[in-house]
Amino acid sequence: MKQELVCPHCGKVVERYKNPFPTVDIIIKMGEEGIILIKRRNPPLGWALPGGFVDYGESLEAAAKREAKEETSLVVELLYQLGAYSDPGRDPRFHTITVVFVAKPVEGQPKAADDAKEIGIFTRHTLPENTAFDHAQILKDYFERCQRKG
Repeated sequence: MKQELVCPHCGKVVERYKNPFPTVDIIIKMGEEGIILIKRRNPPLGWALPGGFVDYGESLEAAAKREAKEETSLVVELLYQLGAYSDPGRDPRFHTITVVFVAKPVEGQPKAADDAKEIGIFTRHTLPENTAFDHAQILKDYFERCQRKG
């Protein structure tokens, strides 16, 4: 989407492109049925998958591993991509597109850090009601996929 702006120095019209922000979310498997969620420290509040913004020059995979470590203190191995979610309203702050990875921990103990003020391990039947973003839908998709494979 282009937006026209006027240069304050020369008066010329310049174009600015406004694009969605790329993000990653990580479903970290704990045991057979558990997954990790974090309670967000900053708005939008609620329980969420660990995740965040992809830095310039960073791959999606590297961003997922970094965000998992920053928010859960876990080093993870990415197992597969669950999918991409792009509803323009998925983040109330601005338009984001997320790629969701499924991972397993390979080092460390779950501990809330960075943007996470709390951490919890949940199953399909114990998920909290107050989830942030579109994470309830993402988790529904994940557990349905697990059930089909099971």
